[in-house]
Amino acid sequence: MDTLDHIAELLRKASYAVALTGAGISTASGIPDFRSPDTGLWTKVDPMKAASIDAFLEDPIQFWSFYRHRLGSLDSAEPNAAHYALAKMEQSGHLKALVTQNIDRLHRRAGSTTIAEVHGSIETGVCLSCGRRYPHSHMVEALADPEGVPYCECGRVLKPGVIFFGEALPQDEYALAVSWAQRADVMLVAGSSLAVWPVAGLPDITMRSGGKLVILTASETPFDSRAAIRDQRPLEEILPRLAALLDA
Repeated sequence: MDTLDHIAELLRKASYAVALTGAGISTASGIPDFRSPDTGLWTKVDPMKAASIDAFLEDPIQFWSFYRHRLGSLDSAEPNAAHYALAKMEQSGHLKALVTQNIDRLHRRAGSTTIAEVHGSIETGVCLSCGRRYPHSHMVEALADPEGVPYCECGRVLKPGVIFFGEALPQDEYALAVSWAQRADVMLVAGSSLAVWPVAGLPDITMRSGGKLVILTASETPFDSRAAIRDQRPLEEILPRLAALLDA
């Protein structure tokens, strides 16, 4: 039996299957992941300088000199076949929920609806002083000026609505993810190296609750030896094939 046939069989029998996605699902959309040799974002920049809350608080204007390019690359990206395949699986009832570590909004744009964005999203900007939130368009408009940065009405520089190193995860989103992991009889990991905690602990929650783990990720993960199925083929190739098998 081919690996995909085995995965399809697990998903057909599952009463509550959950997907967990990481940066690897968006590389086919032109967004680099973080840890791949030579191409990963953190091989080119220091994450403590480019994506930590301390770096933002120390000099928010300097922070935006890097992040304006990051935001621009995320804005220009489009969902790829893997995003659409997961949305199709949700629509067909084979996936009940999706947890993503990605901030790029591509799952929502592809049509997925039951999502926990545990690392936040570029959908909003937030003022750390007064708590006001602004839509994505507000930040884009401010950054259209090469020297511009997005400000709050109170005068403080806005922070993107994403979770930086040194920040706690959004409690509501993470609580949702944990509840889904506890309920899942199958967790489908797609494009995550399972290296960033506490999200990396979600597969363990599923397995301790009696669920099975399927890992579809190019890189090695700490859970490879415990997975029921492991496949390293490109997600934009195998997830559409899996969705088609489930519809057959």
